[in-house]
Amino acid sequence: MNPSSRIAGAAAGRPALWPGLAFALIGSIAFSGKAIIVKLAYRHGTDAVTLLMLRMLFALPLFLALAWWSGRGRPALSRRDWGAVFGLGFSGYYLASFLDFLGLAYISASLERLILYLNPTLVLLLGVLLHGRKVSARQLLALAVSYGGVLLVFGHELNDLGPNVGLGTLLVFGSALSYAVYLVQSGQEVQRLGALRLTGLATTVACLLCIGQFLLLRPLESVLAVPAPVLWLSLLNATACTFAPVILVMMGIERLGATLAAQTGLVGPMSTILMGIFILGEPMTPWILGGTALVLAGVALLARWR
Repeated sequence: MNPSSRIAGAAAGRPALWPGLAFALIGSIAFSGKAIIVKLAYRHGTDAVTLLMLRMLFALPLFLALAWWSGRGRPALSRRDWGAVFGLGFSGYYLASFLDFLGLAYISASLERLILYLNPTLVLLLGVLLHGRKVSARQLLALAVSYGGVLLVFGHELNDLGPNVGLGTLLVFGSALSYAVYLVQSGQEVQRLGALRLTGLATTVACLLCIGQFLLLRPLESVLAVPAPVLWLSLLNATACTFAPVILVMMGIERLGATLAAQTGLVGPMSTILMGIFILGEPMTPWILGGTALVLAGVALLARWR
């Protein structure tokens, strides 16, 4: 057999990468659209509690179906498992989502996405605080580059949007930290329950918490006053920007592996910025471009030097 035939045969024996790349890329872009939809809904005078409830109400049947489908033929959950699912659902999906929605009322979608993209750096820092892991000088440099990018955009928005930018930034940073706690603590449960089953169960818990929060803080009849565009935006948020990306990213990880699939997340901040420009009319400034470049560079360096 000549060399070209051997190369062709080897290539034929390997699965194609493009389906996995397509799933992961589309999932990352869809996740990024969440901030755009929330900002559009805020233009109709809706508050974060109502908006989050509507998103989770529409998503609840989908995640219940995911939990049922992924749990077929699997052992029933123990009391310990249910406790872990509740804690992870509270931290990773309820609290992270609520803080994110609150923060988006004060800052641009671009800055929000950059802050959330700091997640790998927060996972590293939590590993140091909770598990005593050591950080190298190169990792510290990567952290400095990423946070320098966020501070660059933050300083620009502070001048343009006023002092509430600080509150919005803290809220979204709290969202990123809450989700980082979920990532750090979910490893053992993922191995026990499986990624899809854990996601379905934890998000179901979060959906119920968001609906319960609304019932405690808002009169039930206030739902009738929600403008129709907000209902449609919430349905789009629940399906195209919440449930579908979860499935797409999982399918991408299955075909590419976690490392390569995670690298496709680099499209997230840029897609949010572009959608913010063309859909929300947010400005494209050198500060945003520079901050985005620094955040992406820092996270890429951290992935390389971990």
